[in-house]
Amino acid sequence: MITRKLPFSLVDFEWAVKLHRLSLNIIGLWPKIAQSPREKLLCNLRVLFVFLGLTFVILTPSIHALIIFRRDIMLVMDNLQFTLPGISSWIRIAIFWWKKEAIVPIMSMIVEDWIMAHENAQERQIMIRRAQTARIIVTCAYSLMGITCAFVMILPGFGLSIRLTPNITDAGIRPLPLQTHYVYDITKRPYYQLTFVSQAVYISLAMISYTGIDNFLGLLIFHICSQLDILKNRLTHLHKYVNSRDMLKSCVMKHIRLLRAIDIIEDTYNIMLLALFAYFAILFAFYGFQIINLFDEENDVSLFHLVYFISTILNLFVHMCLYCALGEILMGQCNDIYYAAYDNEWYLADTKDARNLLPLLIRGAQPVYLTAGKVFPMTMATFCSLLKTSAGYISVLHTTRS
Repeated sequence: MITRKLPFSLVDFEWAVKLHRLSLNIIGLWPKIAQSPREKLLCNLRVLFVFLGLTFVILTPSIHALIIFRRDIMLVMDNLQFTLPGISSWIRIAIFWWKKEAIVPIMSMIVEDWIMAHENAQERQIMIRRAQTARIIVTCAYSLMGITCAFVMILPGFGLSIRLTPNITDAGIRPLPLQTHYVYDITKRPYYQLTFVSQAVYISLAMISYTGIDNFLGLLIFHICSQLDILKNRLTHLHKYVNSRDMLKSCVMKHIRLLRAIDIIEDTYNIMLLALFAYFAILFAFYGFQIINLFDEENDVSLFHLVYFISTILNLFVHMCLYCALGEILMGQCNDIYYAAYDNEWYLADTKDARNLLPLLIRGAQPVYLTAGKVFPMTMATFCSLLKTSAGYISVLHTTRS
């Protein structure tokens, strides 16, 4: 009976993680629960292939070009709009690969939760609702990345560039996707074709890693929020259970397990979030300056460039807002557990039962949130403060340009 139930119970799990696994599998970063030594080696080789290619095909030539024209602020901004996301993807890949083994127990927990959810239709619906939100977010993220990828890679193939300023490596009417500088003559065949293809391949892989690792955080947080919802319902209706004492002990153990999972997620993502903070502040200020510059100089901007410009700003804004919103949602859910435990009339309960509630009350009184580098809490208030700071730097750049 168990062997028949297990495949059916995993259908919901497969549905919940399928879109997230698609991108991380390509670059070898999906935290698979059971892996043979050969599978682990192949995954590590894929990660190494992406990491080294991103380093030598994208970042090294881009930083080389940045050093050459570091005194021209417009060229610097054109360069950084690609170099900073590349560095961000590079950091994400390195950290996620290093922390991947620590995430495997969380994936095991998620599988167990989906299996257990088939015993309770209400709890299953809660998990499906949260998973559906994560799927919508990852679908939108893939769409935005697809639009950006098309503008960056396809238009240069037809001699069109989405940059405001020319590339120092552009050979006549044949621009490259990125603003880079190479030690060889890019105008000769087949160097141009090979360089173009290599840039296109690694731009795609960088975008996949950027989006995949970001949205994997959404998968984890929304699953934990669904478990916190279930835990809150159990605590609220604790008096309706016949074996309320056993249920209370189960709730305490589940709460401890979820808090440990949150600690692992925080440890995995806090450096990535700190890098994202710096990257967002710089790029948002640069894009704001470019918008002001376009209006001041009354430049004629093509429709292609305008659409790309808007999609890039939207993509940057949504990713940063998503992280802060996830932190805000997680903090709110953890606070709900505290209030659910407190509203349980523990002061009228049996002494032993009241003692079992103490871990929930004590731990629930402490705020739980994601942080950027264990310094800044990831909340919407922090996001608004970051926007204000970036807006202040726009005026500094405008003064420098004048």
